[in-house]
Amino acid sequence: MESLEELSEDEAPKEHQVSSTLPWKLNTKEIRATKTHNYFTQTKRTENILVQVAFSVGLSSIWRFPYLCHRNGGGSFILMHFFMLLLFGIPLLYMEMIMGKWLRVDNIRVWKQLTPWLGGIGYASILVCVMVSLYNSVITTWSLSYLGNSFHHPLPWDQCPLVKNITVSGEERERQGQKSQGRQGQQGARAKGEEVKSRGRHQVRSYLSAWVPPDLSCLGTVSHQYFWYHTTLSASNHIEEGVKALVLNLSLGIFAVWFLVFLVMMTGLKMSTQMLVFSVFLPYILLLCFLIRGLFLEGATTSLRRMVTTELSAWASLDLWRQAGGHVLYSLGLGMGTIILFSCKAGGDSYVQVASLVALVNLVTSLLATSIIFIVLGFWTTTSGHACVEQSVSKLMKLIDKGVLPQDVKPPEDILLLPTMDYLDWISNLPGHLQHQVIHFSPSCSIKAQKEKFMEGPGLAFAAFSQVVSLFPGASFWAILFFIALLIIGLNNLINILEGIVFPLQNSISIFKNYPRMLSAIICLGGFLGSLVFTSQAGSYVMSLFDDHLVPLTLVVIVAFQNMALTWIYGARRLREEMFRELGRPLWPFWTFLWCYVTVPGLLALLTVCLMHLYQGAHLYYTAWNSSGSQEVKQPYLHRTLGWVTFFSTLTLLPIPVHPFHHWWSLQDYTAPGSFEKLLSKKTTFVSPKPLQWPKQHSVKSSFTPQDRSRETSSRELSLSTRGWNQDSQWLSPILSRSESSSWFSLPLPASLTSALSTRSVSAPASRRATPASTTIDSTQQGQEDHEKNPHKKSVQ
Repeated sequence: MESLEELSEDEAPKEHQVSSTLPWKLNTKEIRATKTHNYFTQTKRTENILVQVAFSVGLSSIWRFPYLCHRNGGGSFILMHFFMLLLFGIPLLYMEMIMGKWLRVDNIRVWKQLTPWLGGIGYASILVCVMVSLYNSVITTWSLSYLGNSFHHPLPWDQCPLVKNITVSGEERERQGQKSQGRQGQQGARAKGEEVKSRGRHQVRSYLSAWVPPDLSCLGTVSHQYFWYHTTLSASNHIEEGVKALVLNLSLGIFAVWFLVFLVMMTGLKMSTQMLVFSVFLPYILLLCFLIRGLFLEGATTSLRRMVTTELSAWASLDLWRQAGGHVLYSLGLGMGTIILFSCKAGGDSYVQVASLVALVNLVTSLLATSIIFIVLGFWTTTSGHACVEQSVSKLMKLIDKGVLPQDVKPPEDILLLPTMDYLDWISNLPGHLQHQVIHFSPSCSIKAQKEKFMEGPGLAFAAFSQVVSLFPGASFWAILFFIALLIIGLNNLINILEGIVFPLQNSISIFKNYPRMLSAIICLGGFLGSLVFTSQAGSYVMSLFDDHLVPLTLVVIVAFQNMALTWIYGARRLREEMFRELGRPLWPFWTFLWCYVTVPGLLALLTVCLMHLYQGAHLYYTAWNSSGSQEVKQPYLHRTLGWVTFFSTLTLLPIPVHPFHHWWSLQDYTAPGSFEKLLSKKTTFVSPKPLQWPKQHSVKSSFTPQDRSRETSSRELSLSTRGWNQDSQWLSPILSRSESSSWFSLPLPASLTSALSTRSVSAPASRRATPASTTIDSTQQGQEDHEKNPHKKSVQ
């Protein structure tokens, strides 16, 4: 008996002869229809790739990766991230993609179909998306705040922000001083007026004397860092301070962000392909411009060399493994369900290339943004300390010579020979209005000498990019353009995350099916109220707690359960059989090997490291702002603060252990003897009492022995199921076909761990004893095993 490939080759000329007799117009219509279908399929696939790339080029690459890299020593973190991206990121991303392509359901129903006892994984993913959306909306609000300040000229972060003294006592003292000067006589007033005029007509007017700096702390750091903590955040000194005090501009910004998201979700607006291309390539164009400009700054070469320097001793740090592994999961969106949702809506099946492309774009974007930020850090370090004093004195002398500043602010001649802190002491001894003028015209550098560990907090990216845009001519234009791009990226990521919440809940809860807009309104309102805690004076510290400890821990647990459920419980061999039916070719065994023996043990080890770091570490610290010392300091978390991490992580992961009890409670509804026998009898009605016979037209010359013929028959049954059976083999089609309505009896059952947790495996022994079809199914499974062992069969990715 000939093989199926030989049969198809023999039949090909006949099909060609039949098609050649068709009218020319019919062929033209078919060609046009095929081209149209291919065009829409390719367009859908392109949109899916762009969405995936836009999601990976989001805040995780531009905002999160740079400050994690700076905190962990630069090159050591980059190398660790690259290593974990290859071994964990790409295989797990490919796993979620093929799951969405295979089942074409959302991230809640996909686990209910595969392993019903672990159906709570989907609900846990929803809760993680809720937490990520809360603090992602705050990061988007920071972008909106910087965008609003970008319309000022000059840019407000280029100079030390000053606070207006509006106290009554200060105003009264000013008035009394003016009255006392008036009593000295008209002659003294005229002399003073002439003296003021001689100092230059461009001198700052006398009403500015009502403006006084709160202290000299803005000279102890760069103005961009001072603007971040004082103007944007109004940050407190500890996480326990100011949680109840909301910052007005951030509260209004968070309302605007959630209102925009609400409008998009209610109107159903979607970005076109052109807008997706624009949102993807605009950040790259701007980042390349920033990189080229930054290469001409002082200390650029040294900072880039420090960025790529790797210390092998740093690999012994478990905290480095924890942060790198958590960022890989977070940046690719693993465990959130968004990848499954994107894949089930997309066309095409080349997900190996798509996963590799997304990971590559993610890495390139992260390295590009990190290079710019390290260059800015090197510039700040090089121009701080004594270099900043020299620059300040030179600028003051030029302004004095031009008549802009009075001679009273002329620095001592030996000021450059003294320690840098003496320069601050000299400024502090000046009168109040002269202090204002000196600080107002001081360059944006730090009088204090800064080291490499300068600014380790999550605001590093905003402070660094605000410095870069200030170096361009027409700085306001570049600032507006960049922060608009950053705002679009943040809104796009936020909407994609919320789609991963709304779409599954609409399919799972009946009331939301009938009223879909109600769910969007509830989520946006709840997201706005929940995000208000991040707009407090300690909101950036609370956000760091979520971003550094809570979200990575929950993502590791969810992804570990997903991986174990698919490869260990459902079965890797069973998965390969289903992928063969779906795609027409088997999975490459290398992927199943990684899923079974690399990613699962690695995720379990990463989970152990996270738990040890959280509960057995000596002290956990966060980066806070010390306003009196004008510098960042490390503050330890209190035990009650870490208790909130335990509470929220337990609440997020609670659906995973709760769902089996719910499933066990409802199991009796569909395992009753009557209903089971009734359903089984429906399956047996399709069984032919005669053994499987090949059609007569296929019984041609063959040199096979009966044993070879039976082996060849069993090894080709999967290919027959994809191409269609003839009339003598119609009985097997309903059993092998996959559908959501009959998912409990649709798959061949391997003798593996699936019998423990999968409800489909519970009915396997009874069905094998009750129907003759079970014998054929067993032989099919045996044939599939022989098919995998056949060395002549090529595996295709």
